[in-house]
Amino acid sequence: MATNQQDFGMKPPKTPEQLGIPYALVNDLVLRRILLEGKANVAGLSRSLALHAGLVDRIVQELREKKEIEVLGMEGRDYTLALTQLGQKHANDRMTQTRYAGAAPVSLEVYRAVVARQRLAVYVNREMLKNAFSDLVISNDLLDELGPALNANGAMFLYGPPGTGKTSIAERIVRISPDLVLVPRAVEVDGQIISVFDQTVHIPAEEQPEDLDPRWVVCNRPRVVVGGELTGSMLDLTYDRTSGVYLAPLQMKANNGVMIIDDFGRQVLTPDQLLNRWIVPLDRRIDYLSLSYGVSFEVPFDVKVVLSTNLDPSDLGDEAFFRRIQTKIFIGAITEDAFDWILARVAHAMGVGCNAESAEYLRMMCIREGGDLRPYLPADVCKLVKAVAQYEGTPPVLDQLNIDRVLGLYYTRGLGGPGGYGKAGSVPPMEELLSAPQASDAEPGPVSTF
Repeated sequence: MATNQQDFGMKPPKTPEQLGIPYALVNDLVLRRILLEGKANVAGLSRSLALHAGLVDRIVQELREKKEIEVLGMEGRDYTLALTQLGQKHANDRMTQTRYAGAAPVSLEVYRAVVARQRLAVYVNREMLKNAFSDLVISNDLLDELGPALNANGAMFLYGPPGTGKTSIAERIVRISPDLVLVPRAVEVDGQIISVFDQTVHIPAEEQPEDLDPRWVVCNRPRVVVGGELTGSMLDLTYDRTSGVYLAPLQMKANNGVMIIDDFGRQVLTPDQLLNRWIVPLDRRIDYLSLSYGVSFEVPFDVKVVLSTNLDPSDLGDEAFFRRIQTKIFIGAITEDAFDWILARVAHAMGVGCNAESAEYLRMMCIREGGDLRPYLPADVCKLVKAVAQYEGTPPVLDQLNIDRVLGLYYTRGLGGPGGYGKAGSVPPMEELLSAPQASDAEPGPVSTF
């Protein structure tokens, strides 16, 4: 949706009263900004602090009357400003508390209201999911499990062997709501600044509305992905002693979007610890954070949490744990039809020669070696075929000789498949595979990850 078609109703404040944050904090931002730059002008301060130029001009005039700012001259139609000795003293005093001199924050009250207005209300049907996952191979049966899980409140739990597409599915969930949302650059709480906007998480719209309060950024709905590196501290405010600013936790950055915890169960933070931390947020859509000196406050928890794991669910939590995660979806191996479809697309894209006979042989060999069919196998095999062809100086062709050579490199001997879910000797011998019927009426599924 184009930004000029969506009215966000957030106009730039032109008076101190409209800012919604302590006026003294804004004065401090102006002083610190000029101190850092040495010299400044109203237009530059307006851009740096994300404030309306008329409001900045008013603040500058007030600080001039207090003998904290002086005018050095004119540059075009704008004043060139510098700090007086008194202004430098005050700015340096403020620097001992925080060095932040960026965009002015929004109030916590307004932030709560905006998040509530942008709530990720999910109502999907099969056709909507097909569009959202159009670049994946997913069966209707799996779509019919994902749909109700998305419509339901609370977290989703995706489990199954490695490489079956759990992460690919989770990462595309945000597509079901393609509208744009407002993300604050920073939020003010008890005179402290919490940095929220994160370029590694938030993707700004190409065009920002001209009449938008510049303290906000119009973005796609956020998608936060975290894996085994997740720790408890990442779910709480982090105080940056260098800048004197708090960094928002991951779930706050993910508000109005999706948060994916991949490789669930492999974190230092145990599943029980995570659930205990999020019992209230998952049930009530609110979270409680604390500043370093003990002040606690409430923030929205408007996040669709998706847990993804290839571990045995029975090893991750007890009955009480899974009762709080009401939707649990198994993502298993793909069908033969889906495997052939993926292989055809991958081979064509990578310039590898492939025909129906070689596709059938590869499929049977993968079942024999690994126990089942995974959507990542066609891409991995084609890459190795190209590597072999480059080494031999021959065209990359997926024939029986190359398949045997590549799979000899790919699979370990006597240790089962790369996913660890099958054991050597647990699949039929090649004679049985060759004699077994290969036609399949099943729909492709569940997913392609290339």
